[in-house]
Amino acid sequence: MQHSSLLVLNGPNLSRLGRREPEVYGTMTLDDINEGLMGRYVDVNFEFFQSEYEGGVIEKIYDCEDRGGFIGAVLNAGALTHYSIALRDAISAVQLPVVEVHLSNVHAREGFRQTSLLAPVCAGVISGFGADSYRLGVEALLQRLQA
Repeated sequence: MQHSSLLVLNGPNLSRLGRREPEVYGTMTLDDINEGLMGRYVDVNFEFFQSEYEGGVIEKIYDCEDRGGFIGAVLNAGALTHYSIALRDAISAVQLPVVEVHLSNVHAREGFRQTSLLAPVCAGVISGFGADSYRLGVEALLQRLQA
């Protein structure tokens, strides 16, 4: 039995995973992460989206809300996490639960990365578990659906 759809949404620079600072972000590409999720959760209908642009991420959130049928979103907003009031407003404007995820432990990094404008309007935050952060985000949304 297939659940409703689950959005996995990625912001700027996540397209460079596997090549960008592998000592911080690991060697898996975004495609590797997405394929791993599809292989592990065969009953989940995933929709994957990545944009280098703030507006693209915001439009995708609104699009999923408008189309309906989504149980939530796993969001790695990248740098938008730390400065995008517009993205924060978009998350708070929809009924779609969002789990914020990060590959690295943002609290062990530069001071500016330790503040998330998104966390207060998200269902939860998972940080520091590499590619497993995405899996844990999916688990959190699936548990929420069962509750």
